[in-house]
Order: sequence, then C-alpha cells, then structure tokens
Amino acid sequence: MADLPKIYLASKSPRRREIIADAGFQYELIDIEVEETYPTELEEEKIAEFLAIKKANAIAIIPKDGIVLTADTVVILDGEILGKPIDKADAINMLTKLSGKKHIVITGICMKSNSKTISFSDHSEVYFSTFTIEEIEKYTNTEIPYDKAGSYGIQDGLGMVKVHKIIGSYFNIMGLPIHRVYEALENF
Repeated sequence: MADLPKIYLASKSPRRREIIADAGFQYELIDIEVEETYPTELEEEKIAEFLAIKKANAIAIIPKDGIVLTADTVVILDGEILGKPIDKADAINMLTKLSGKKHIVITGICMKSNSKTISFSDHSEVYFSTFTIEEIEKYTNTEIPYDKAGSYGIQDGLGMVKVHKIIGSYFNIMGLPIHRVYEALENF
C-alpha cells in the first residue's frame, strides 16, 4: 500500500472500524454526536453523502497530522429510505418489505483536512431471496439488526444466507467502500 496519511475515523460503526483495520490503515477514533437528519426535499441518492458531510462539519478541530473520515449508509427500496430501525416492529416491517426484492445501498463518504474537503458516494444493488416470518422473527430477536440501515448486515444472519446477488462493492454494503476510500486517500 502507498504511504497514506493518518485517518481520524469519526464513526460509531464497528463494521467501519473492522474494515479500516483489516485493510491495514492507521487510524484513530474521534467521537462525534450528530443528529442524522436531512432536508425532506433532498433526493434519496444524495442523503448518505449529505449526512457524511454533516458529520465532518460537526468536528470543531481537524487534527493537523491526518484526515478526518466520516460516512453514512442508507438503504433505498422503491424510493423509500430505510434507516436504522427504531424498535422490533420497525425492523420486522423493513425486513418484510426487503424480502424477495432488490434494493440499493448507498454509502456517502467525506474526507476532510485543514485545507481540503472531498466527498463522494458509492452505490451497490442487493438482491434478497424471500424470508419466512420465522426467519425474520429469529433475526429480530437478536441485537444484530438494530444498528444497521435496512435492519440487516450483509456480513451476518439473514444477509449471509439470503443475499443471492450483489452488483457493486460488498464493503460498501457493509458501510465503507474501502476501495474508493483508498483511491481518494492516494489522491488527497
């Protein structure tokens, strides 16, 4: 890998931390609190990037020795945004809607230093087989779906056994299109 700047990852996502670490990036966590709201008139394809930029702009002091990296992931099904479920009923509702359908996963990225900011989005298509009610119940009885857009993780549970096709980046669906992050860091 090229000699890359240090990354300051502003994310609570254990999956993003895992991807960054497994890819061999040097990083440090930054804790931020940002309300994940967006203008209602914003096109759904632009929401993830908008939220990633909002998170980066919430950081008061950018460390001089690296780049702040923020991200946000949304699931879009037939024009509807499926965010993180608020409770079990919401998770069951989302998974019922996703059953047997194709949906889009978009992860927005923002990278910011003291002198430069770049942002971009990556899109992937995900195709699910049909879920049974029993499969949805069993999955929603775990903690897995409650911190994930669309109520599922491709790397666990229903995602592992019911995704039969993807077009695009697997890591984008997990929440961090690491290939795009690497390219952006090389050119930052």
